Amino acid sequence: MSKTTTVTLNPPSAVARRTRTSHAVLLALLLAGCSVQPKAFDANENQARSADLVVRANADQEPVTGPIDLYEAMARAIKYNLDGRVELMNLALAQRELDLSRYDMLPKLVATVDYGGRDNYSGGISKSLLTGQTSLEPSTSSEKNVVQSDLTLSWDVLDFGLSYVRAKQAADRVSIADERKRKVINRLIEDVRTAYWRAVSAERLLTQIQELERATQTALDQSERQEKVGLSAPLGPLSYQRELLSIRRDAQSLGRELGVAKQQLAALMNLAPNTPYTVALPSQSIQWRNLDIPGVDGNNSAALLKIAIENRPELREVAYQLRSNDQESTAAYLRSLPSLRLFFGADYSTNDFLWNNNWVGWGARASWNLLNVFRLPADQEQVKAAGQLLDQRQLALTTAVATQVEVSRARYALRLEELKTAQRYNDVQGRIGQQIDAGYKAEKLSRQTQIREQMNTLVSNVRYDLALADLQNAYANVYASLGIDPVEADMSSTQSVSELAGRLRTMWSKRNDAVAVSARDVARCGAPWQPTAACAG
Repeated sequence: MSKTTTVTLNPPSAVARRTRTSHAVLLALLLAGCSVQPKAFDANENQARSADLVVRANADQEPVTGPIDLYEAMARAIKYNLDGRVELMNLALAQRELDLSRYDMLPKLVATVDYGGRDNYSGGISKSLLTGQTSLEPSTSSEKNVVQSDLTLSWDVLDFGLSYVRAKQAADRVSIADERKRKVINRLIEDVRTAYWRAVSAERLLTQIQELERATQTALDQSERQEKVGLSAPLGPLSYQRELLSIRRDAQSLGRELGVAKQQLAALMNLAPNTPYTVALPSQSIQWRNLDIPGVDGNNSAALLKIAIENRPELREVAYQLRSNDQESTAAYLRSLPSLRLFFGADYSTNDFLWNNNWVGWGARASWNLLNVFRLPADQEQVKAAGQLLDQRQLALTTAVATQVEVSRARYALRLEELKTAQRYNDVQGRIGQQIDAGYKAEKLSRQTQIREQMNTLVSNVRYDLALADLQNAYANVYASLGIDPVEADMSSTQSVSELAGRLRTMWSKRNDAVAVSARDVARCGAPWQPTAACAG
């Protein structure tokens, strides 16, 4: 007789089902995370992005309504140049970070809500330690579902000290961002001044270069025909052709330098590509005086170096970094101290088994990470090394600044002499041109001779204008080397272009900038671009 064994399969418990469900959810999340792959922008997204960038790069700008003079060009660069805007946004970001760091010094007020639930009571029993007998029936002091909330005000003394130090470092970062903005504006104004004068030359002379190019080609063709026909000895026409080609080569080289000048100026002003505009043409007779910095002897090297060391953005930036590094030494010392946390809060619980389910609590807690005490010497050595590096950097910058000041002064003096020579050469060439024109009209000189001298005169004019542009660049470079701001502190990109241009014109007039002085004399004397000497007294 066989024995039959019956096995009963019980359905899985609710706990087992929930366990399997949670495992399945976790596995799905892991698989979803592993399925993330790089995704490149498609063609439509790239087109939309590029169209948006092109539109926004030159958006919301005041239209060009007339010829742009030097100070309007400066104003537009200050207001719209994107490099300047980047530094302005960096400064704004640093200011926002400083504002946020102030909140770290405040006490913390934390509201918390906790929910806990279970499918049965937790319960509990009591066991005698002497007899090992259970002394109480199973009981509970907590409901199955409990919501507990609290509102706690806490303040950590050590965190407050560290937050105060970090806030001071954030304030130094604001100053550093401001110095970087000053550096960009200095470079920007220097570039605008150079590009503007090259654009003036281009506006004034490129049309003449093109016209004389055609006249020169005609003269060359005529000379080649004379050479082939044999109307004269071959050496004469060949020498004439060589001379014309040499002048033409110089004119083409100079024209190439001027050909992109207006585009470069437009880029500095952030005008949209292919925006038509003209530049105001100041007189070539503007009288340049030696560089005059108000209140400073331009020949006193020690005084100029003192100004540069006080004002150069690079040296100020390192000074702020040094001060911030000193604050890091204080932070390292504070981290080695014990922490004291004070708290006060109101609590509430939905657990009805509690005799008091809402209460007010308070207390204090002290803690001390003793390892930070042993770390302190290493932290201090690191801060010391960083300070020594910054100190050496500022010494190296001091030497570089001193060299730049002397080089900029020497360069300005050299450019001034070059301009004077170019001006005298231009005057002599002009008188020669007048004599040649008179001889041609009197039929004593040939048309070929007249074309040759017209080319020489044009090349002389271009070289004079380029010498003037180089002097303007050297003039701006002296100010940049001294760290003297090309704008006043209260000038803002929120002002209109005309307002900024007017203030810049007034400021540079006080600095005896020849162009601004000439414009001031126009307003006083009523003569367009009249030399300053005409309004003396």
